[in-house]
Amino acid sequence: MSTLSRLIFVGVFALSIPAAWSDEASTAASAAPAASTATAEATTATGTAPAAAAAPTEPTLMGVDKINSGDTAWMLTSTALVLMMSVPGLALFYGGMVRKKNVLATLMQTFAVTCVVTLLWWLIGYSWAFTPGGRFLGGASRALFNGMTFMHDPANKLSVSHLALTIPETVFAMFQMTFAIITPALIAGAFADRMKFSAMLVFMAAWSLLVYAPIAHMVWEPTGWLNAAGVLDFAGGTVVHINAGIAGLASCLVLGKRLGYGREAMPPHNLTLTLIGASLLWVGWFGFNAGSAGAADGRAGMAMLVTQLATAAAALGWMFAEWVSKGKPSVLGVASGAVAGLVAITPASGFVGATPAVIIGVTAGVVCFIAATSLKHALGYDDSLDAFGVHGIGGIIGALLTGVFASKEISGVDGSVLTQMKGVVTTVIYGFAVSFVILKIIDKTIGLRVTEEQEREGLDISLHGESIE
Repeated sequence: MSTLSRLIFVGVFALSIPAAWSDEASTAASAAPAASTATAEATTATGTAPAAAAAPTEPTLMGVDKINSGDTAWMLTSTALVLMMSVPGLALFYGGMVRKKNVLATLMQTFAVTCVVTLLWWLIGYSWAFTPGGRFLGGASRALFNGMTFMHDPANKLSVSHLALTIPETVFAMFQMTFAIITPALIAGAFADRMKFSAMLVFMAAWSLLVYAPIAHMVWEPTGWLNAAGVLDFAGGTVVHINAGIAGLASCLVLGKRLGYGREAMPPHNLTLTLIGASLLWVGWFGFNAGSAGAADGRAGMAMLVTQLATAAAALGWMFAEWVSKGKPSVLGVASGAVAGLVAITPASGFVGATPAVIIGVTAGVVCFIAATSLKHALGYDDSLDAFGVHGIGGIIGALLTGVFASKEISGVDGSVLTQMKGVVTTVIYGFAVSFVILKIIDKTIGLRVTEEQEREGLDISLHGESIE
């Protein structure tokens, strides 16, 4: 058995042991409806109405009649839109930016990550992220999607998440799965052209469980540390973008620069693919942000509106900044600016109104342009496709400005820059440290980087035996 096979076997075995097949949660969930029935019977007998039942604090069973068909239809649509962001959106966006000899390998990375994370989410990822547990990690009650059910006869009940009571838990889990998929896929932009495919698979699997799931739990699950602290992240500014961006920075620092970086021209292979990919990301992002409302309601509508405004403002901000500094506006620039705006508005989308969205967008477009050009060259790191410059920096801008512009009239909560800073710093430190350790372990065991000969030949041929003619 190879070293890679041993690592995968040990990891899956370790994750599957602790309480993976426990049915305690489903037993508790079954008890909840029974308690409700008993309460109703007591009301009939005494003639007095009891106090309203407390909202569930963990996944539970609920009558099918309590599910809202409009919310469910919107969340099914949003789920498909967000999946489209990864395949084909991100795959084409990144694939068009690399050199011709690496385009298939880049597409393959996104496609493979989609498959790997899907199964890890079923195995334990969803449970660790979205069930109650400790302050930093959830429990194992939903491992293997245990207890996630739909029973037509005779109970006519289904499971729901305590975070989305009007839609089936299957829809909520699937929607969140698409977030778990695109986040590690974003990291690949930082190390494009030089990581071994086997190392990439191991890194993405470990990162998904050891970094993404804990951060998602801390920020979005009510028992999570950052959620309890009041950190606001409507759709993933910290959980997705800062998290992926800082892991991308760790990746390119550990791997080192591409051969010839700074000496040889490395133009994009096909900017048509990149612009198509950016366009698919833009459309899919409405599912990302407006879908995070968890319902087809006014907040989803506001999230959709501010997403469009911020994206347009950021695209123009990057375009004009590039035009002034370099003399010409580029297709790559306007596409990258649009993505920067999408990133920055993500944490704020359910908390801010129209004018703040434009301000967030312009700020992100200009600052991310500087980060992806001047800052990267000044510090000398090789972030191949600007995963850190766009997602890391854009996510930080969005998270902090959420604290500035969050409207209590829209969201019911006040923003705080200091609280938002707590979320940013936690994600940066934890994400970078754990990513760095994972990368170093992989490098010492199976190796991270392709050989010089493979890199010069191109990853398409050397890793996959295929090429574009």
